Amino acid sequence: MELTGVSRTSIREALRELTAEGLVTSVPNKGNVVSTVSAKEAAQLYEVRSALEGLAGRIFVRNASAKARYDLAKAMQDIERAASAGVSILESKDHFYDILFAGGGNDALRLIASSLHARISVLRSLSLSLPGRTAQSLTELHDILTAVEANDADAAAEACSRHVEAAGRAALEALAKGEPAEVG
Repeated sequence: MELTGVSRTSIREALRELTAEGLVTSVPNKGNVVSTVSAKEAAQLYEVRSALEGLAGRIFVRNASAKARYDLAKAMQDIERAASAGVSILESKDHFYDILFAGGGNDALRLIASSLHARISVLRSLSLSLPGRTAQSLTELHDILTAVEANDADAAAEACSRHVEAAGRAALEALAKGEPAEVG
């Protein structure tokens, strides 16, 4: 604390927030530890994420401005560039999702999804580590963009949900190969 100049109160508050988001667990007689996600919890988180992102796709089509739609297409190009360069597409996908959630204009949905994304960040990396998953993810994201460009809210919702369900299956497959993933 002396090295960083941060007060004990600030650290306690930060730990409380991390605990509330499920990123840190308080263990009696041990202290705070980074939370882990079991396969059962991962399945539940992806089920919720599928519903939320389906709703986000639907709302985006209904409410997004022409600029937000353009920005979503541009974000897709960034994802493709990252994939072509052989680097992780997670950062580019995060930008895609930021646009998708912001463009819909539903702040409550965006806040809930942001918290969920923080909780499953390691699972997202694990799912993309599976052979072929990045290419499959690109196809699924193209499906979302195609539905948005067609102004088809139902198809956008379906494409978003389908993408998350496939990511969830990949994350569970990756988890099955090892220990529960650390969160955050």
